Amino acid sequence: MTSEEVCFLPATRLARLIAARELSPVDAVEAVLDRAQQLNPSLNAFAHLAADQARAAARRAQAAVMAGDRLGPLHGVPITVKDNVAVAGLPLGHGSIAVEPVIPDQDAIAVARARAAGAVIIGKTTLPEFAHKVLTVNNAQGITHNPWNLAHSPGGSSGGAGAALAAGIAPLAIATDGGGSIRCPASWNGVVGLKPTLGRIPGEAMPDGFGNFAYIGPMARHTDDLALLLSVMEGPSPADPFALRPPPADAPVAVQGMRIGWLPHVGEHRTDAVTAAITERAVSALANAGAEVETLSAPCFEGLYAVYAVLASTARAARYGHILDTAGDRMTPTLRDCIVQGRGWSAVQWLAAHDRRTALFRAVQALFERFDILATPTTTTTAPRLDSIDPGYPGGYPAWAVALHPFNLSGHPALSTPAGFTDDGLPVGLQLVGPWFGERRLLMASAALEAMLGLAERRPPVAPVPAHI
Repeated sequence: MTSEEVCFLPATRLARLIAARELSPVDAVEAVLDRAQQLNPSLNAFAHLAADQARAAARRAQAAVMAGDRLGPLHGVPITVKDNVAVAGLPLGHGSIAVEPVIPDQDAIAVARARAAGAVIIGKTTLPEFAHKVLTVNNAQGITHNPWNLAHSPGGSSGGAGAALAAGIAPLAIATDGGGSIRCPASWNGVVGLKPTLGRIPGEAMPDGFGNFAYIGPMARHTDDLALLLSVMEGPSPADPFALRPPPADAPVAVQGMRIGWLPHVGEHRTDAVTAAITERAVSALANAGAEVETLSAPCFEGLYAVYAVLASTARAARYGHILDTAGDRMTPTLRDCIVQGRGWSAVQWLAAHDRRTALFRAVQALFERFDILATPTTTTTAPRLDSIDPGYPGGYPAWAVALHPFNLSGHPALSTPAGFTDDGLPVGLQLVGPWFGERRLLMASAALEAMLGLAERRPPVAPVPAHI
């Protein structure tokens, strides 16, 4: 098996080979580290590559295998962690030069659970400053590139995670989603990513546990791997008010007979023709497999960005306003603008936004009285060229991501799975949305599409960054 073949193995198979002593964790980790060192100059996907720590962890994993120790489900499997999630002993930089990175002395709960399952952390992936927008560029690491075409964006805010996955740098990633930040890069990098139900994976690092709309979630190249990482990270925690109890079991819903509500357009924005055609073909594939598909419109999604803008900008003003006051000249301009915007809302407007959030939740709940899942294009267009993006779009959130933030607000699980590729080789994602704790049915639908469409084995043509980009 070549080093590249090792890098593109699914995590589930990698773990089996390691447990069977057919592949060494040391060799697996060395393969992905070598690939990261070769490709990161082109991709700029890593804020910190933890090569020494990863090699030491791989040696410990190998010793456990040889000693016949009981192995976890991710034993020896390489994984990346987004640079706004705490990993003990590694810098936590948030993509910012306005603050000094800190070195946490303990892992985030989700990271600790992945480590306990045997995962080997190889590094921290890039994000926009404090994860404030669905593009990945910051003043600390610069621009992150899409491995399918380096002139295009990998999305954000988990753009580094998505780019590394697609390029074969570790089969799993721990990421976050505060307004589409897992699903957008999953779509644009041709991988799978899940924003789970609020509370399924503890979000103990969020200052506002009760009004939270940001989530830790898994990303992977294969749906089975996504399900495996979710199973490792989920579970109750006393530190999160939405995670006090174990997640309830989701009733199995087979694709045969699954009721799908198909929204080709979300809210008042239109999906472009290419994206619409590719996602409609994917939905048709589910219909051909026996799903019952009904096209619908849902007025509850109209005008939601104004609601999201109030909640997101006030949260950033509360949490990062002191940095603006002391080091604002070192901040990303769109983050500065977002904080200023957040300071301008009144308490009445803030509470009205929360009321609208509750109304949205109830409206989406009503849809699940008719449907098992909802399906939408993940974004309204494919990954834009980096030189075509307006760096000053309001609040860091453009119209092409309108299908994403509604489910941050409503708390429902939402997954992006590959739907196809454009003629010029850019990936397109299909978003699947379920009722609260309905992740299992989303994973079943995603796995079915993966098997039918055969997209998971495609590899991007990563190349050195041209001088003009």
